Amino acid sequence: MRASRYPAPVALRGKRARLVGLLGGAALVAASVVVMLAGHGGGPGRAERTSASNSQASGIHDSEEAQSFPEPASSGPGTLAKDPAQAAAAAVDTGPSPGAPSDAEVRRELQQLQDWKRRARAGGAIALGRRGHARAPAGSPAAVQDMVAGGNAIATFPYRLGGGHGSFVDDAYDCSGSVSYALAAAGLLDTPLTSGELMKWGVAGPGRWMTVYANPGHVFMIVGGIRFDTSGRAGPRGSRWQPPQRSAAGFVARHWPGL
Repeated sequence: MRASRYPAPVALRGKRARLVGLLGGAALVAASVVVMLAGHGGGPGRAERTSASNSQASGIHDSEEAQSFPEPASSGPGTLAKDPAQAAAAAVDTGPSPGAPSDAEVRRELQQLQDWKRRARAGGAIALGRRGHARAPAGSPAAVQDMVAGGNAIATFPYRLGGGHGSFVDDAYDCSGSVSYALAAAGLLDTPLTSGELMKWGVAGPGRWMTVYANPGHVFMIVGGIRFDTSGRAGPRGSRWQPPQRSAAGFVARHWPGL
């Protein structure tokens, strides 16, 4: 165990005085642990749990919060997400399973390949798989595959205003926290951004593989034709990946150069 950086309590006379000194030293050590955890993100996201008022005071708000199944204020801490880079590195291999395919499987896969090539000409093709996860095609850029893996890592996490802003590692995410996490998994962000800040991210206009749509109050993302959005999910644990499109009126389009 690492020695405390605080000095030992001053020696006092008598057994009672020594006990008081020991208790005081223990309290100082406990306080130092709390301070260190707070300073190093040991409890990421917990400070935001209160926090519609705190978030708004920090410039974090979401005009579509009511459509995002907000987490009840009484909810206890949930499972923390991985660091975005770890989520991308730990993505499950989605390549073909071993074994000789049947003729019907070969024909189906060839048809899927042709469909993918056709859609790819218009900007890539992402498939929706089980449990609300998306699947990037094998030929997509590494950044897109990492972005999809990052989105999958938090696809069904709860929604909380301010979630994902104190740290990428949190147990609930709002709209901009969610998009920031997926972009960070692809190495395209090094700190969470608000929806207003994402209006200036990357370069203007839609991209071939991905587009971030942002305005001062909300943000969502289209990756390979699939929407990644906290608004419009099918319930509190519904996936952020959604096939239906939505209007982009009132949003600015941004993308990363080359994507």
